[in-house]
Amino acid sequence: MAASVARSQLTPLSRQITAKPSQSDQTPKCIVRFRPLNIPRRFNVTVKASINRNDEKIGGNNNKTAPALHPQSILDDDDDEEDAASKDSLNSLPRPLSSAQFSNFVSDGSRLRVAYQGVRGAYSESAAEKAYPNCEAVPCEQFDTAFEAVERWLVDRAVLPIENSLGGSIHRNYDLLLRHRLHIVGEVKFAVRHCLLANPGVKVEDLKRVLSHPQALAQCENTLTKLGLVREAVDDTAGAAKYVSFEQLKDTGAVASSSAAAIYGLNILAEDIQDDCDNVTRFLMLAREPIIPGTDRPFKTSIVFSLEEGPGVLFKALAVFALRQINLTKIESRPLRNQPLRSSDDNSGFGK
Repeated sequence: MAASVARSQLTPLSRQITAKPSQSDQTPKCIVRFRPLNIPRRFNVTVKASINRNDEKIGGNNNKTAPALHPQSILDDDDDEEDAASKDSLNSLPRPLSSAQFSNFVSDGSRLRVAYQGVRGAYSESAAEKAYPNCEAVPCEQFDTAFEAVERWLVDRAVLPIENSLGGSIHRNYDLLLRHRLHIVGEVKFAVRHCLLANPGVKVEDLKRVLSHPQALAQCENTLTKLGLVREAVDDTAGAAKYVSFEQLKDTGAVASSSAAAIYGLNILAEDIQDDCDNVTRFLMLAREPIIPGTDRPFKTSIVFSLEEGPGVLFKALAVFALRQINLTKIESRPLRNQPLRSSDDNSGFGK
């Protein structure tokens, strides 16, 4: 059992970056044991801290959007470079940022290239611009690609969703946090406001179907049912808007953001069509370097650990926090790879 304490199809409509599987997929996970604070990074006990940056504003029209990275950018690395990187000592790893250095570094987001999942006009792009104003937002085809782009120094940061107030946790990104060696350096919350979009001249009564991400369609179920529209799921909301626009569809709309409407030349037929107005997505800000928490502001810490099977082992692990008056805001449990939940080695029928 692995637990993470922390405070989701059509073929993609466009391709920006193509990632290859990470070699860290098979990294074994061991039991957490208390050790001195100067634990070498090769140990698989990971502690990540983040600053809450919810008070930052969304960037204006001066936000820069970087061109999508080409597929060859990730796949064409020489084997010699990978071999050399594997021989680097721990001393050659990037130096952690202090909280003071981090504050100065993110104050001018124009120095950063920030990866997000999706195409232009995605909610993730707006979240990236809120987290790092004036940054160069770099679209990535998949979540995996954004992780690898940061690891391979193609971008400086990644801003990826981890939790939605209506849809719950995005488990894919929890699993990717375990597979990749990136650090949580902040978080940002973004209010999701869905719009019904269509090509110019198209009216609501002309629509027969609507395209969008499965979660967006589910969050607008009541409105779409009243309109009698057939729902079709695609990879992301902005991708749906792009497809409707480029194909000049007259009987098909898209559920996406107002930003997507402006980018792809679509009209907004209806705003705020979500069933619940309290629709907020929490995004993590990821970097290669960790930050050292300071005492000048509250910090949130995420811990990943695994436990041996036995009575009360999870209770004992959580008691460590309770006895020290440490409040836990969220807990996630993810399966361990290559370990079955139940197995049997005899004919008795009883599992081990």
